[in-house]
Amino acid sequence: MKSNSWIIYTLMVVLTWGVWGGISAYPTQKYSFPDQWIYIIWSITMLIPCYFTLKGKKIDFSAKAIMYGLAIGFTGAGGQLLLFKTLGMGAPAYLVFPIISISPAITVIMSLVILKERINFLGTVGIFLALLSIIAFSISQGDGTKISGSLWLVFSIIICLAWGLQAFFMKRASNHQVEDSSIFFYMTLTGIVLAPIAYMMIPDKSISYPVAAYTITAATQVLNAVGALFLVMALSRGKAIIVAPCTNALAPVLTAVISLVLYQTLPSTYALIGIILAITGSTIMVYSEEKASNAAVQPML
Repeated sequence: MKSNSWIIYTLMVVLTWGVWGGISAYPTQKYSFPDQWIYIIWSITMLIPCYFTLKGKKIDFSAKAIMYGLAIGFTGAGGQLLLFKTLGMGAPAYLVFPIISISPAITVIMSLVILKERINFLGTVGIFLALLSIIAFSISQGDGTKISGSLWLVFSIIICLAWGLQAFFMKRASNHQVEDSSIFFYMTLTGIVLAPIAYMMIPDKSISYPVAAYTITAATQVLNAVGALFLVMALSRGKAIIVAPCTNALAPVLTAVISLVLYQTLPSTYALIGIILAITGSTIMVYSEEKASNAAVQPML
């Protein structure tokens, strides 16, 4: 019987990343805490889940593990650094995270073509709706949302592409028998390697911030780090074509609810359309592939 443990890990990703997404911008908004410092603290918090997942296990130093590990790490950490920059620009979480949620389209397409994972007509419709949401977000820039320029949208799309590739690399590494613990070790390593770059990007290093800024940032980024580990575990146990859309569709729902409650800011009309398209498209992909998977294991009568 096929194990459904991937469902538990997927739900844990949704919970940790959903909460993290809703409160991640608080240190910047409350204390003007630089996004570069947020990235540095995030890279350090990665050591916590890394310690627990490596406990009693050996790190895989084979060329295959290093290659996939660094590819996963740099696409993830690079996207993370850019995300903090994007949120620091003032882009609201309820716009940024739904755009990022479209990243399963990248993962699904690559899994379909390279990993030969199957997708049906409904799944294709889901991808199409998700891509349409990008257009809606682009239109929303001129509808009264107070965001300067369009750079935040460009950054969000780049993050989307990077994280779509990252999820694909995670599944590909798992298919090549690279253990979860080793994958996460390289993710942690690359995150820390990029930390000095983040430090050099700090505009004014002489400014001191209250202890609360560091503490709150560390607490929120632990959620982010733990969620990343759960994603690795979910992808190693389930199909990328299901796990990636599920995590990226459901986490923004929780994020949007938390953001709207905390900041009491309603999305514009086009932004709301973008959110609906992104979530609907991802949900259709999840439903269609899960239905196909269940049909495939039905016993013949």
